[in-house]
Amino acid sequence: MSWTLHPYQSNQTLVLELAASIAATLAGAISVRGRAALAVSGGGTPRTLFDALAVIDIPWSQVVITLVDERWVDEADPASNALLVRRHLLRAQAAAAQFMGLKTDERDPFSAVAGVDKQLRERVLPLDLAVLGMGEDAHTASFFRAAEGLDAALAPDTTTACCGVRPVRAPHPRMTLTLNTLLDSQRLLLHLVGASKLTVLNEAMQPGAAAELPVRALLHQERRPVEIYYAARD
Repeated sequence: MSWTLHPYQSNQTLVLELAASIAATLAGAISVRGRAALAVSGGGTPRTLFDALAVIDIPWSQVVITLVDERWVDEADPASNALLVRRHLLRAQAAAAQFMGLKTDERDPFSAVAGVDKQLRERVLPLDLAVLGMGEDAHTASFFRAAEGLDAALAPDTTTACCGVRPVRAPHPRMTLTLNTLLDSQRLLLHLVGASKLTVLNEAMQPGAAAELPVRALLHQERRPVEIYYAARD
């Protein structure tokens, strides 16, 4: 297991420093290989991070952005992570970035895996950065306890870049990047806000089954260090 905790009192301070760090990594990747790839999460936590990142001046036209996971809803639906990214990240300087969503016209994410996997490999992978969040139920990406598809998403021998998932208690089937895909990223970041999430994180840092606290799949592995950015308050 390998992680580093970066604690902040205020999320406002955190997002300014984290946005600058992400932008520097993207710019560095562009200078080396002419492109950069970033995967981001949805939910309420990353909105201010997206706002801070969007106004930083880097060669955004050479950046491709995708999602760590997506609910199987239309992009105009308020629950869509793609909608969140378009409103908060793909604007200002970052409006020039390319974007690949994970939702297709297939009836469910399970039947869309082959097509989305192909597009990810052609347009996005490998990732330079993946920025994840964590729910108070210890899910990260769409790795939900007892979800249909969880075993495939976490399995070390899964060969697809993405998997369909159907949570038991959360709404909507979802498409998620697999654990293997996330661990292939050059940097793996976890962004958390609030004391309740720190309590969950501390529990997940203890040995135990990832099936019970799925964020353990990130924390208890040796392939890629996890950089945890935590703020005590918004």
